[in-house]
Amino acid sequence: MAIYHLTTKPVSRKGGRSATAAAAYRAAELVHDHTTGQTFDYTRKRGVEHSEIVLPSECAKRDINWARDREALWNAAERAENRSNSRVAREYELALPYEMTREQRVELVRSFSQGLADRYGVAVDFALHEPHREGDRRNFHAHVLTTTRSIEAGGLGPKAELEWSETNRKRAGLVPGPDELTAVRARWTELANERLAELGIDARIDHRTLEAQGIDRIPTTHLGVAVSGMERRGIRTEVAKRIDLQRELEAQKRLERAAELGRLEREGQGLSKSILDLSADIRVALKERDRGLQPEGPTPSVPGKEPEGRELSAAERLRLKSDQVAQRLAAEREASQPARETAERERELELKRQLELEEQKKLERGKDRGLER
Repeated sequence: MAIYHLTTKPVSRKGGRSATAAAAYRAAELVHDHTTGQTFDYTRKRGVEHSEIVLPSECAKRDINWARDREALWNAAERAENRSNSRVAREYELALPYEMTREQRVELVRSFSQGLADRYGVAVDFALHEPHREGDRRNFHAHVLTTTRSIEAGGLGPKAELEWSETNRKRAGLVPGPDELTAVRARWTELANERLAELGIDARIDHRTLEAQGIDRIPTTHLGVAVSGMERRGIRTEVAKRIDLQRELEAQKRLERAAELGRLEREGQGLSKSILDLSADIRVALKERDRGLQPEGPTPSVPGKEPEGRELSAAERLRLKSDQVAQRLAAEREASQPARETAERERELELKRQLELEEQKKLERGKDRGLER
C-alpha cells in the first residue's frame, strides 16, 4: 500500500551546499554557477521521470517568465544571499503512491507544488524519480526544491514567510514555524488521498505518527540517498548500524511490554479466582451467622488450625485466605524486582552505546555530503 513520507530540509551554504548543484542533480541537467564558475553536469544521471518549474499564479498575470529557466532561477537564488551560512533553497522529499501511473504522479506533485508557490509566492522546481534499479521497485519519489524568496519581475524579492524567524513570525501574528510545516505535511496527505479516492484506489496515507494513529508498530526509517547507495555497494555504514540497533531496542521494548502485560493479565486472573473463592467463603459465613450453626457437611480443605486442634470457623478461614493472597502477591512483586532492575541496567548500557555512536555523526554527515556532491 502507499506509505507516507515527507521530509523538508534547507539547502544551506553552511552545509557546503548550493542551489545550482541541487537543482542540476535532481533534474539531471547541466547548470553553470555564475558566482563560483563551477559547472554541474548530471545529464548522464538516470531515473528522472519528469522535471518542471512552477511559478505563483500571480506571475502569469504579470507576465513573469524569467524564473522558468532553471539556470537563471537558481543563479538568482545564489546571488540574492550574501552570507556564508545563507539558506539558498528549501527541499521537500515526497514518497509517491506506486499505485498511480506516471502521469497521475506528475499531476499530483504539480498540484502540491502549485499550492506551495501560491501560498508562499516562491518558485518551485520539482523532479520525479523512479525507483533505483537495485532497490524497492515501489520507491517512486519526488524532490521539490523551492526558493526561499518571493518571485518578482526583476529577480527575487524578500524572504518568504516560511523562512522567517520565530520572532518575526510571532510579531506578524503567524503560527510557529513547526506548526506551519505540519500544515504543509497535512496538505500533502489531503491532496494525495483525494487523488487516490478519485482514481478508485483503496490506499490512503496519514501524516500523523503511528502512536497518534493508535498503531503499535515500529516506524520505518529513511536512510537517504548517500547511505542507501553505500549499502547497495556492500559498504556497511554507521548510520545503518545505528538504525539496526534502534530497531532491535524497539523490538526488545515491545517484547518487554508484551511480557509485562501477560504477567499482569495472569496476576489479574489469579486475583479474580481468589476473589471468587473468598466470595464463596463469605456466603458460607453469612449463612452460619444467620443460623448460628456450624456449616453442615465436610469442611473445605483450608490449611491452618488453632493450637487446641479446633477447626477454623468460616470467618477465620476467610481472614486466613485473604492473608495468603496478600502474601503471594507481595512475594511475586519482590521476585520481579531484580528482573526489572536488570532490564533497566541493560537499557542504560544501550543508551550509552547510542550516545557514543552519535559522536560519529558529524564525520558521517561530512562523508555523505561529499558523496552527494
